[in-house]
Amino acid sequence: MAIIGIDLGTTNSLACIYRNGRAELIPNELGEYKTNSVVSMMEDGSVLVGAAAKERLITHPESTAASFKVWMGTERLISLGKKHFKPEELSSLVLKQILQDARQYLGEPVEEAVISVPAYFNDNQRCATKLAAQLAGLTVKRLINEPSAAALYYRHSMQEQGDSQMMVIDFGGGTLDVSIVECFENIIEITAIAGDNHLGGNDIDRAIVAYFCEQNGLSMEKLDSYALSSLYRQAEEAKIALSQRDAGVSVVLMQADNRYSMTLTNALLRQLCEPIFRKVRTVISRAMKDRPREGKINEVILVGGSAQLTVFCDYLEELFGRRPAIRENTDEMVALGVGLCAGIKERAEDLQDLVMTDVCPFSLGVATYNDTKDKNPHMAFLIQRSSMLPASHQDNFYTLFNNQQKLRFEIYQGEGYHASDNLKLGELEVRVPPGMAGQQYATVTFTYDIDGILHVSARSSGGDYRERMILNSRFQPGDAALQQAHERISQIQLAARGNQEDQLLLETAMRLYTQMTGNERERVAELIRYFEQNRQNGGLIQMEKARHEMRKQLAAIEIYLYADPLAMKFWWDDDDDGEDDE
Repeated sequence: MAIIGIDLGTTNSLACIYRNGRAELIPNELGEYKTNSVVSMMEDGSVLVGAAAKERLITHPESTAASFKVWMGTERLISLGKKHFKPEELSSLVLKQILQDARQYLGEPVEEAVISVPAYFNDNQRCATKLAAQLAGLTVKRLINEPSAAALYYRHSMQEQGDSQMMVIDFGGGTLDVSIVECFENIIEITAIAGDNHLGGNDIDRAIVAYFCEQNGLSMEKLDSYALSSLYRQAEEAKIALSQRDAGVSVVLMQADNRYSMTLTNALLRQLCEPIFRKVRTVISRAMKDRPREGKINEVILVGGSAQLTVFCDYLEELFGRRPAIRENTDEMVALGVGLCAGIKERAEDLQDLVMTDVCPFSLGVATYNDTKDKNPHMAFLIQRSSMLPASHQDNFYTLFNNQQKLRFEIYQGEGYHASDNLKLGELEVRVPPGMAGQQYATVTFTYDIDGILHVSARSSGGDYRERMILNSRFQPGDAALQQAHERISQIQLAARGNQEDQLLLETAMRLYTQMTGNERERVAELIRYFEQNRQNGGLIQMEKARHEMRKQLAAIEIYLYADPLAMKFWWDDDDDGEDDE
């Protein structure tokens, strides 16, 4: 029974397995390694996950959801039609699709996975990720921080043994993580991490769309969901295209009889990104300050889709005085690293000597009072952020009142001075003998293990002893709400296998239909009818010809849709013989 690694991303998700001495990415039904982290509810109650679902962001925005990872661990509800889902439930559907594709590709059962999470995910977010896996039918005993997984793969693939210190910057669709990593021989040690769970490529898309509306006198709030989805899609495609060419890219919106447009250049994109890049610099600075030892950073490694943007690389070059290292598989490095972790968990012989340590992403402590008049408790930290895991520390806490008979400890995660500014994880209480204030006490011990589980114990001066493993009460299997979630998710069927490409072609055509008008729209309608007729009545050869024709026509339509109207050539004039493509 195989153990796989999964990079559950904001924009895309990937799966990997370690076998035959290497980390091997697992393709989906379309033969692609990336599965878009997008879910769409179909009219028959089944769900589409991936590329076809992404097309429906424009045609069926009310029943399609994306970027829900940024809300993991919260109570936010996301609507798909008339049904409402929590972020971890939508993530479970993505995992369900990945699990189905992995089983099909590997030809063997898959029941367990190692999943990567942003390094700066708190306890709620990590527990929600484990719950998503549980709802999808996966056992997950180990989560690994995304930049840690990338560092593991990078070091392992380079096969270097020397002493080095590198910075890994993981800039994805919705999150930013920065890790400082020290390496020597087969030891990879994460020494500091910092991050922002609400900073990523989505913010760049939002800045482009906001500027487009400003330049064209439009209000983002008043645009309908179809128009807004179209703009966001074009913004994403335009920023990516600018990293592959110098010429500007057009962003176009058709509203009734009006055509609005804007040309996005790298210079303009850099201007729009400045506020975002300032936040990136703050996170980098925090990671540098938190590292326990000074020393030269030998390499800056970029990970994630947004990290590949030319403007981002230019900014980092200005910041560090040299260009960061970019590999061809930048957006696959996390998945490949998680695949290595799966191999380590399966005790692969060639990975037995590989050692990787990680650090605590947030400080952990208890709420304490200065005196009897103190109404707002502050934090007493037992484990500081960036402490190497496993970490253990203890401290004594004394009674505040005369004849006090118990000490109750509220356990928090976070960096705020006041306990109320942080995330409460649980409570522990011990009895103490009566006495004068400050006479009796309890010794509290925190132990945080490599799997991110916190063990807390307290022994009072009177001998009373209590201990507990802090598990998030919101995500426990016995909870009635979770049982209902299990039942709901288990009843939802993924779209049938074997027609993913056909569904993608149809959804793409439907999306282009909504963006066209007049004769152009009718031409797309003819394509849709032609394709559906072949699906219903055509044989295998005829259907394959229809797919080929559909791919060619849709690609041409995309070019036509966003072309400069003074320079464009009608997409149906490509054929030399002038005959109808049908």
